[in-house]
Amino acid sequence: MKSEIHPTYMDCRVTCACGNSFETKSTKAEVRLDVCSACHPYFTGQQKFVNRGGRVEKFKSKYNID
Repeated sequence: MKSEIHPTYMDCRVTCACGNSFETKSTKAEVRLDVCSACHPYFTGQQKFVNRGGRVEKFKSKYNID
């Protein structure tokens, strides 16, 4: 490998918006995330299902059709 062309590989502190943080290796010293494995619905199993309905349901609710 050529010297002086590769970025430095250092310890990295990763912090999530939920408050979870952990150590890893990266070329950056600090990384901030919006979603991590501690708060992501896929990993936690607490997925929120929103039933917004389709076009027919919107039409029926708009015109008060049963």
